[in-house]
Amino acid sequence: MAFSKTPSFSGFVLLISRLLRKYYRNQKGLQRSLSTANSFNSQHKVKSQLSLSERVEPSENTTVVFNVEGSLLKSSSLFPYFMLVAFEAGSLIRALILLILYPIISLLSYEHSIDVMVMISFFGMKKKSFRVGSSVLPKYFLEDVGDEVFAVLQKAKRKIAVTNLPQVMVESFLSDYLEIESVNGRELKVVCGYYVGLMEDRSNSILVDLFKDENVSEDVIGLDSLNTSEFFMVNEAEKLKWKSLSKENYLKPLIFHDGRLAFRPTPLSMLVMFVWLPLGTIIAIIRILIAISLPYSISTPLLTFSGIKLKVFEPVQRPKTQSKTKGSLYVCNHRTLLDPLILSFGLVKPLAAVTYSLSRMSEILSPIRTVRLTRNRDKDREMMDRLLNQGDLVVCPEGTTCREPYLLRLSPLFTELTDDIVPVGVDTEVSMFHGTTSSGLKFLDPIFFLMNPTPSYTLQVLGKICGVSSNDDKSSRFDVANKVQSELGKALGFECTMLTRKDKYMILAGNEGVVSAGNKQ
Repeated sequence: MAFSKTPSFSGFVLLISRLLRKYYRNQKGLQRSLSTANSFNSQHKVKSQLSLSERVEPSENTTVVFNVEGSLLKSSSLFPYFMLVAFEAGSLIRALILLILYPIISLLSYEHSIDVMVMISFFGMKKKSFRVGSSVLPKYFLEDVGDEVFAVLQKAKRKIAVTNLPQVMVESFLSDYLEIESVNGRELKVVCGYYVGLMEDRSNSILVDLFKDENVSEDVIGLDSLNTSEFFMVNEAEKLKWKSLSKENYLKPLIFHDGRLAFRPTPLSMLVMFVWLPLGTIIAIIRILIAISLPYSISTPLLTFSGIKLKVFEPVQRPKTQSKTKGSLYVCNHRTLLDPLILSFGLVKPLAAVTYSLSRMSEILSPIRTVRLTRNRDKDREMMDRLLNQGDLVVCPEGTTCREPYLLRLSPLFTELTDDIVPVGVDTEVSMFHGTTSSGLKFLDPIFFLMNPTPSYTLQVLGKICGVSSNDDKSSRFDVANKVQSELGKALGFECTMLTRKDKYMILAGNEGVVSAGNKQ
């Protein structure tokens, strides 16, 4: 059986009818659910209160059972998370369908609005390739966590999450970033390896199922704003006053995340995006034509007029090349595939660039010379040495892009090439689309970056650092690479890490980031 990426109209009607029949069946079991939950509350001393400000603080032997969307997240709307699934894992058409149906969805009950959004977002999607739950959603969930309820969870011995959302949407966020040991979401039905847009039924009394065969603590504290028969009631008015969890308090730093959208996809913001999309595409094409067809003296002012912001901070005197036979080696941290090109425009000088994951389309359109790396150390060193003999060269030794304020470990090969190493700190700002991706089409990366209304680039040219051959203290190539990384981190205010390109792709794409010859995009 094959499924299309977007739901057909007949399938849509059929699934809606099934959801309505399911609704009436669930109503018959509602009274049984309430009586079972009340019995559990009496047996396990489940407390109840109106707000976190009136709570009894959890002790070392306390188990906290909380509802994710009801008590952990500040926002009461789940639309942005399903839109991320529809847009990032699906397509523009799927996202547009979800946006068009939002007025109808908002009129439905809480449970049925989730059912409809699940069907639109997941219907016909391949289970094996779904990675949005681990690569995209954690960032947006973390930004929506209330600091007050996070403090309560940290004091508990055991934390159990219950949610009406699909398990694949929340499991990575809760397990990897909040260290929740038990995540109880809804399983999605799968046929022939594809999601059909329906969730599996589960017991109405969640707590009874959770603790049926376990010895629980003396105290069980529940947090939920949706079903007070089983959990605490979190005051909705108080939730509006909650502070967002600061990045400094994350249990695990958010270094890698994927996806094109650079904003929280609320209904209004998505409407603005779809209105902007045609105009943004035209502007991106115009910017590309200007960059590849006109000299620096003309193209730079025109690109600035089109909305691109470029700030360049250089030393009072540019570092002069000591070698008479070689050019300078500019070493940049990596934010987008446009880094070498933007540096060439910023310095108003032609530069050659070595790349690894540049698509053939981007290579053809690039106004500067680009040469592909082979990942063979001896061949790459020989090639870069030859390019330096011909002029200035720019390299990004992180090997891949990183959006967050972190620096990945630098490959030390560049330290052996020349004594004229010029570190350049690169930072970018976008308001609508990210210009990087780990699992999408690489040739679209520069286009999406240029589709932003006012994309911004900041370049900080730092003082020259000598390579391995000129170090009086006999520093190793790793020492020099770490020194360059440290200088870039200080200039940009970024944190240095020992993570690599392989780490990023294993987290975001489930592979080592190596594209086979027969599978190039």
